[in-house]
Parts: sequence; C-alpha cells; structure tokens
Amino acid sequence: MGDPKNGAWRQLWATFFGKTWPVWAGGIILAFLNVCLFLAKSPWGGTGTYISWGENIYQAIGLFGIEHVKPVLAHSYGLLGLMTLLGAFAGALFGREFAIRIPPMGEMFKGLIGGVLMALGATLGIGCTIGGFLSGWAALSGGGIILAVGFMIGTYFALKYLIWEMEALPKMSMGKTYTFLAAKGAGGVWQPILGTILTIVLLVAFSMRFRTDNGMAMFAILGLVIGIVLQRSRFCLVRAFREPFMTGESEAPVGVMAALIVGIIGFTVIKYMGVGTSTPGAARALAMTWVYPHFWLRAIIGGVVFGLGMTVAGGCAVGTLWRAGEGHVKLWFAAIGFMLFAPISKKFIVPGFANMLPEWAKQKMFLPDRFGYGGAVLIFFVIIVLWYGFVKWNERTGKFTAI
Repeated sequence: MGDPKNGAWRQLWATFFGKTWPVWAGGIILAFLNVCLFLAKSPWGGTGTYISWGENIYQAIGLFGIEHVKPVLAHSYGLLGLMTLLGAFAGALFGREFAIRIPPMGEMFKGLIGGVLMALGATLGIGCTIGGFLSGWAALSGGGIILAVGFMIGTYFALKYLIWEMEALPKMSMGKTYTFLAAKGAGGVWQPILGTILTIVLLVAFSMRFRTDNGMAMFAILGLVIGIVLQRSRFCLVRAFREPFMTGESEAPVGVMAALIVGIIGFTVIKYMGVGTSTPGAARALAMTWVYPHFWLRAIIGGVVFGLGMTVAGGCAVGTLWRAGEGHVKLWFAAIGFMLFAPISKKFIVPGFANMLPEWAKQKMFLPDRFGYGGAVLIFFVIIVLWYGFVKWNERTGKFTAI
C-alpha cells in the first residue's frame, strides 16, 4: 500500500494485516482490553448490545410497550457492540478479506433460529460466552463455571443435530453461495484504503462526541480495537467449545484459555486492591461486579440453550458481530434473531422463569467469599489446566472427535 519504494511500511502493514494473527495472541490482547474496559466503566459483555439495539427498534415502532430506552449511542453496550461490528468491518478491509457472502436459504434460516436461541439462553442464564463466561470467570463468579458446562452440553447436542441434519435433510443447506465485492488477485486495493479512512473517521468522531465522558469515549475506542483484534485473530468462543468434538483441533480452546488466564489475573488485582474505591461499601460493590444471581440451575439451563443456538448459528454474541462485519449474511440473520428476540425474552419470559426457580437455584456465587482470592484463582487455574490437558490429549487421540 502506498509508495512501492517504501518497503518498511509495506512490510509493517503486511505483518499486521497480510496474514491471520495467532488465536492465542488475540486472546491475550482481548483479555487486556477487557481489563481496560473494567477500569474505564465495566467489563466486556455481548448480550447488552442486542438488547439495546432491539429495544430501540421496538420503541421506534411502538411495539411491546417498550419505552424510555437509552439511544444506542448513549448505551454503553449498544455503543460497544456497534463499534465492535465496525471494527471487524475495518479489520476485514485492512486484510482485503471483506465480501458479501450470501449462503443458501437453509443456512440463513439456521442463523436466524440460532440467534433466537442465543437470545433466549443469554437472558435466561444471565450471560453469554463473553459476559457470562470470559468476563464471568475473570470476575471469579461460580456461575461462570456452570454456564461453561451448559455451553458444552448445548454444543454437544447441537453437533449431534447438525450431523443428523446432514444425513436426514441433506437439502437443508444445499444451494449456491453468492459472493460480492471480494478482493481478487491484485485487486481490492480499495479495501485497505476504505478501512483506513473509516477507522480515522470513527476515532475522530467518537473522541469528539464523548470528549466530556471519558468512560463512553473509552468504550467507543476500545470497541473499535476489539472488533479489529477479533477479526484479525479469528478469536471464536464457538470454536473453543465445538472443535474438540468436531475436528479435535486445540488452537481455539488454547486461545480462549490464554484470554481467561490474563483476564483472571487482571480482574483479581482490580477487585482485591479495590482499585478506584474509597469506602468498604464501594470496595464490596466492585468485588461483586459481574457476579450474577444464576448459580447454579439458572446458569446451566441458559447455558445449554445458548450453546445450542451459537453452534447452529456459527457464532456467539460477539463472534456473530465480527463475522457479520466480514460480510457473512448468515450471521446478519443471527444478529437479527438475537436482537429482535432478546428484548421479548427479557420482558415476557425471564420474569416468570426466574420466579419459578427456588432461591437455591439462582444465587450469586462469588468464589472468594468461600475460598478466599487465592483459593478462587487456584480453582479456575486448575480447571484451565485440566481443560488444556483434555484438548491436547483429544487432539492426539481423537477419542471425542467427530461425534
């Protein structure tokens, strides 16, 4: 890009955008950015994005009595998700990987249904793979462990269904895939140019818009960077839960483990040190950040439903955003399903579901309250080590691969 004689700059560009980044590197960067989000305002989550977008749509058209909703650009997670989507779009442009990819009708239908299931699971279980799992583990929440178990169960049964579908309904996903605007050969020079212009415009526009609100400014800027990192590293929570059962590959799970380790260390320091607090009450509120009342039954029910949805859709809450930013129309449908059903589930389904459960099935479980900070961190690290041992053993033996 630019002057051919300027080899150093071309090399630098090729290093960052000429190839896919290692998943583990993306995981470490994303965990660091999550710690930054926590320091700036609150940790990374995905479900709030879709609820914000959906509620704004329903308020605009006057459906379901949804009123007095913050505009997307005034809502932390509505803004964060929008910037993540645009960041992924920019990242795809930088690498000349953007293209509108229209799959067969059956795949788009599965994207929509997967999105609806994710919306239901995330609202029932109070958490998705990012907010409930990646940030939940970092927050030392016992409910995050249970959610992960639910995701694994849901993924397993969704894979069983997809294998059955290939045998019993082979025409479900058959048909021609159409691709538009793809960079071919030496073409597509417009993509990195457009990506650069877009990034500069977004950074300037949102820095000016939120010049008096540092928290929202950081959410906007970090959201953009998160989208770029997600797209360039192809960081994917669905793959982390799916691949051991599908292909046996360990790259995605190991990348997620790297993110968990960095996140747990960063969040633990913030909570243990009471960063930014001056009273015991404020320190306690900080410690309980991202610890939700879903331990244990509520988390596992929501986790199973969400696991089914993300596997069928091919992307979790945030994975859907960055793949949509790349131009995958199936994930556009997943985002639409998630966005339109999440507010409905939140308002009409979750209250009855929560009231039906006994108190012992939906408690807040902050592990340091039971085991101390050292014990809680040790529990999570032991789980990660065991998980690592399993995926590496399974990669070598294939015992749980190709169900």
